[in-house]
Amino acid sequence: MSREDLLSTYDYLLPNELIAREPLPRRDASRLMVVDRAAGTVTHRTLQDLPDLLQAGDCLVLNNSRVLPARLFGVRTATGGKWEGLYLSSTPDGLWRLIGQTRGYLRLHETVTLINNVGETLRLKLIEKFSDGVCHFQPSQHEAAYKILQRFGTVPLPPYLDRKQATEMDWERYQTTYALHPGSVAAPTAGLHFTPELLEKCLVRQIGRAEVTLHVGVGTFRPVSVENLAEHQMHSEWCELAAEPAQLLNETRMRGGRIVAVGTTSLRTIESAYRASQLASPARVAVEFQEWRGETDLFVRPPTKISSTDVLLTNFHLPKSTLLMLVTAFGGLDLMLGAYQQAIEQRYRFYSYGDAMLIL
Repeated sequence: MSREDLLSTYDYLLPNELIAREPLPRRDASRLMVVDRAAGTVTHRTLQDLPDLLQAGDCLVLNNSRVLPARLFGVRTATGGKWEGLYLSSTPDGLWRLIGQTRGYLRLHETVTLINNVGETLRLKLIEKFSDGVCHFQPSQHEAAYKILQRFGTVPLPPYLDRKQATEMDWERYQTTYALHPGSVAAPTAGLHFTPELLEKCLVRQIGRAEVTLHVGVGTFRPVSVENLAEHQMHSEWCELAAEPAQLLNETRMRGGRIVAVGTTSLRTIESAYRASQLASPARVAVEFQEWRGETDLFVRPPTKISSTDVLLTNFHLPKSTLLMLVTAFGGLDLMLGAYQQAIEQRYRFYSYGDAMLIL
């Protein structure tokens, strides 16, 4: 196996104090590490400099998925024992796909009870268990899941933030300002830096904006468990590139502009769509995007060639994560690992509420 195929290659030691556990007062006040792949250089700016670092004719690709209040806290109806769960999605017949934990094991047809802050009650009955830890529950209410979750759930924060219950600040800041379609259990974190004012500055600079949707799934919380990355089974996530943004991306490339993926989720979406377009119409021009939607299990790691994206804006990711592997595939293994070491030396803030990197 080559070095790039080994999980241990993507490990690094991060001082605990560099994990950003709360956001800065302003979204766009974060530091921005700028990595130039062609020159092999690293410079240091701020997010407010982003419009000046891009060019007229470039196009931002934003993931407009909205984070669901998917974390649930309740009790086992029969015993009163504490239970907590994470909503993943709903089946066509209205069952909820959840992962949960409690002392002991829930039995089939056992219920858990949730009571919200205005005294409403929701009961979830266990219908089926699966080997991967996912369970199907029948909710006692029959509205759309996102409406019920809005009343009974809370924001599903990453474990490294060291708090299970989201604060009022988390409800606002662990969501992009342009979030539209509910469905994610984790935020597309590169987009957390954007204010309406920063987006307006990009527009004034004639930088386009295309929106895609990728609903971040539970796989984002699950670590890679094999040393040989060829053996890793990538999780699937639903995503969509609609016809209008696909055409905008085509026009951007045709006039010589760059496609700027805001976050790894945006890159995964348009790379999946790009590959589907090439398979569907291999004789078409190589840069062409077509409307596409579906489940993607695309695992982007070195030496994968990324054809859909010219520039990537991304946060700093966990060691040994598939997100870090994607970033190294885009930016180059040695350059990216070196940039991470510089970020540690320069005291950048890491992970969801942390600083960002622009890879040119």
